[in-house]
Amino acid sequence: MACQLQTRAFTSAQSGAAPRRQLRVSAVAEVERAVPQTHRRGVPEGTPVVPVRDLPSRPRRNRKSETVRRAFSETYLDPANFILPVFVHDGEENIPIDSMPGVARLGWRHGLLDAVKEARSVGVNQVVIFPKTPEHLKTPTAEEAFNPNGLAQRTISLLKDTFPDLEVYTDVALDPYNSDGHDGIVSDEGVILNDETIEYLCRQAVSQARAGADCVSPSDMMDGRVSAIREALDSEGFTNVSIMAYTAKYASAFYGPFRDALASAPKPGQAHRRIPPNKKTYQQDPANYREALREAILDEQEGADIMMVKPGLPYLDVIRLLRDNSPLPIAAYHVSGEYAMLKAAAERGWLNEKDAVLEALLCLKRAGSDLILTYYATEAAKWMAADKPSWR
Repeated sequence: MACQLQTRAFTSAQSGAAPRRQLRVSAVAEVERAVPQTHRRGVPEGTPVVPVRDLPSRPRRNRKSETVRRAFSETYLDPANFILPVFVHDGEENIPIDSMPGVARLGWRHGLLDAVKEARSVGVNQVVIFPKTPEHLKTPTAEEAFNPNGLAQRTISLLKDTFPDLEVYTDVALDPYNSDGHDGIVSDEGVILNDETIEYLCRQAVSQARAGADCVSPSDMMDGRVSAIREALDSEGFTNVSIMAYTAKYASAFYGPFRDALASAPKPGQAHRRIPPNKKTYQQDPANYREALREAILDEQEGADIMMVKPGLPYLDVIRLLRDNSPLPIAAYHVSGEYAMLKAAAERGWLNEKDAVLEALLCLKRAGSDLILTYYATEAAKWMAADKPSWR
């Protein structure tokens, strides 16, 4: 096949157009069906016979075998990258969560230990605790958050006593304990009180550190809470307790199943009080990108050890933004809505669950995350172990 590049000058008094190039195909490859060729064995009848193209670079050469693909793979997943979120409740039986098939509120004394033991057996040695607080313990000011004998505190101590080398992360926010369903204290006028909330967040973080937490994770999105928590921890002697800040936590539609699990959605207001129906005055606008960098700069300055982006897959660009602009480790939360979508599609036979999940997690890692919080942590680690020597 030959292609000729012809240049024609079009000079039209009417149009005044400048000369331009026109690409014209002057010949088409002939289809030869009768003459067999050794190098063409095994091709379908009717395949055109064409000259070998003179291509100096053929990227497919670096993808031609499994061995070569593994050798050149740029991103690797390992169970050490995973943090398993666990929901716990103050009971004995595990309670399935309808909107998250395969996930349950775990009985804090037995089901939790079984789940953590299973995760550790496949290399997942990090968990983050989310307690389901009984409704009768919730108040507008959420003092249960720093009860030294609260569910979260008892769970932390049990895990560290049972598995001393387990890395235990906690959630620092008031919504699991707040009868209004918000991450902070709500005034009667419907304002989320920033500085007053931070006082209780500090007490909460210190109580978790006393219980044995390795890393506290403020998810509340109050301004200045990282520096306040760092100061509170240090003043109590917990200089080795880390802070994983929810740096870029967006006001997302992907949190629904999580709020089902903890019954932590904002509650309707009463006659004398205005309760905001959403969390948009403190969580970030999904339309905003640069705002995440502003939050990242502040969290790093205030003493964060790890910065998180939440949700994960819809915000790969934000993960990369933080990765490129900070030396700190970056975490991504593969949230409940992302989990539920994959589960629903897999149950209907629309996706291969294993392949889709591992691809999703790999993309979070490729975008720049060092840690991935995922409800698939144990299952993904099992799949990866079955695919040894390594899963890219």
